Amino acid sequence: MFKGLGQMANLFKQAQEIGGKMQQLKEEMANWRVQGAAGGGLVEVEINGLGAATSVKIDPSLMSGGDQELLESLLAGAITQANDRLKERQAREMSEITGGMDMGALGNMLG
Repeated sequence: MFKGLGQMANLFKQAQEIGGKMQQLKEEMANWRVQGAAGGGLVEVEINGLGAATSVKIDPSLMSGGDQELLESLLAGAITQANDRLKERQAREMSEITGGMDMGALGNMLG
């Protein structure tokens, strides 16, 4: 019985440590920058670690062509790529914090 309590206390301590590291990671994520591009770099999007767009660059040649549908498609592609890269980075950071353990719902704490 007491052995189980010790293990439980250890798990609680580990959970607290992970929670602290996750909070620190969430604060650091605001400073991350992740890029996505489409059309061979004609459209570039940068987002921060919280998923907010920080910059969008559009090659001037796309503006003079008047092809709104193409521009919209390229923007969507660049945003998707940036978000995919962000998710990959978040997963790597979470794996490092948790020692590779599957933390399930704890990952939702990142937003």
